[in-house]
Formats: sequence, structure tokens, C-alpha cells
Amino acid sequence: MQGDARGCELAYKMVAERDNEKYSFARESRLLIVAKAKVWASEGWRVVITDQDGKAYAPPEFDQLLAA
Repeated sequence: MQGDARGCELAYKMVAERDNEKYSFARESRLLIVAKAKVWASEGWRVVITDQDGKAYAPPEFDQLLAA
């Protein structure tokens, strides 16, 4: 898993894909990663968030991730 500037592992990873483009982001905060993922999904990107345990969340499941 990707680390931050302090060398800590980041808990949540978001991958967004559209056409031939792919972007990846990692954050410690569930709130920040879900907010970013919702914006990208609303703009037509295929978005998946993966948590620290490797469980993947698609846009309909983003609220479940916030409730965890």
C-alpha cells in the first residue's frame, strides 16, 4: 500500500477510470476519500474505494464506508 510523507500506510485508496485514463489517490480519512470519490463518480468516472482490509466499495456502497 502507498505511504504518506511521514512513511505511514494510508488506510483508503481510490481508483478512478474513464476511457484510457486512470487515477489513484490514497488518504487516511474515510470522509475525504468518499467525498473525492463521489465527485469523480458524478463526473462520469468509474470509481472504487479499497479499505485497509482490501474490501472494495463501489459508488452505491460509499455510505456504508462512512458508517463503518
